[in-house]
Amino acid sequence: MFSFFRKKSPIPAADPAAVQGADPAAVPAASKSSPAPVAPALSAQDVLAPVAATRQGWLDKLKAGLRKTGSSIATVFTGTQIDDKLYEELETALLMADTGVKATEHLLQDLKRRVKDSKTTEPAAVKNLLIESITDLLTPLQMNLSIGEHKPTVIMVAGVNGAGKTTSIGKLTKHLADSGARVLLAAADTFRAAAREQLAVWADRNTVDIISQAGGDPAAVSFDAVSAGKARGHDVVLVDTAGRLPTQTHLMEELKKIKRVVQKADATAPHEVLLVIDGNTGQNALMQVKSFDDTLGLTGLIVTKLDGTAKGGVLCAIAREKPVPVYFIGVGEKLEDLETFNAREFAQALLS
Repeated sequence: MFSFFRKKSPIPAADPAAVQGADPAAVPAASKSSPAPVAPALSAQDVLAPVAATRQGWLDKLKAGLRKTGSSIATVFTGTQIDDKLYEELETALLMADTGVKATEHLLQDLKRRVKDSKTTEPAAVKNLLIESITDLLTPLQMNLSIGEHKPTVIMVAGVNGAGKTTSIGKLTKHLADSGARVLLAAADTFRAAAREQLAVWADRNTVDIISQAGGDPAAVSFDAVSAGKARGHDVVLVDTAGRLPTQTHLMEELKKIKRVVQKADATAPHEVLLVIDGNTGQNALMQVKSFDDTLGLTGLIVTKLDGTAKGGVLCAIAREKPVPVYFIGVGEKLEDLETFNAREFAQALLS
């Protein structure tokens, strides 16, 4: 269902120019008696083009999940005229949704410009203009996680306890494994037994390898995992780090150590550094993004637990103040409740 990585799969030999992502020099000449198969890196669209019905089901869940946030904003547009009161109520609603002061000011200024340019007179029509404004604000966050450029692609995952970090890793593992990618998990959260056990369950369920060591040094486990991934020809190594608060300086330093040690195993790694944040935490999530980015240099976010919260506007705050790409968002605990982030879909669901 995800569409963020390239999958290798044998196909009959063909004109290299006709195969997206294939290197012509790497495609052997076809024999008349027995065509030689090739395994090019295909685009996400070729391999995992989302089924419309499946995506629509996801959108319905997203709308339901963001209903608490959206209802408080949408009610602003039920009046009969566009005036200062409408903008004041909208400002309050956006701030209550944890959109943040800077993003709220930006959206209000942009919305007023759009209303003036379009000569809109109906409050209901202003809502559609706000959707466009939010879409434009969030679009820079809409990027895909890249898998396949490096082998293995080393992904380091961080986050505070309770954000859904290990569960998100398990969901990514499931989809990667189902696509045919060879995945190796590194249980570098060595001091919380439940974390290792939870990750081991996902490894067993998806029939993937795992490097785990009770009470061991997290950096050493990460080094062993990356080294094993290179030696065994894995496509992806997912490193689950210990959950910690950004205010825990000694633990944040440990994250830096893990990153340094991973680089000793592979000078180009980690290729992705992801932070899992809980959408329920609102502005606190923004502070986490800032702190972890300063420590690790984040390449992407996974935003979980957007269902049931009235603080879904935090993505706007992130876009305005710390625009780290959002690779995935989640609205539930089920496997299908984590999907790729789309700015327009999110904006529409927010105000549906």
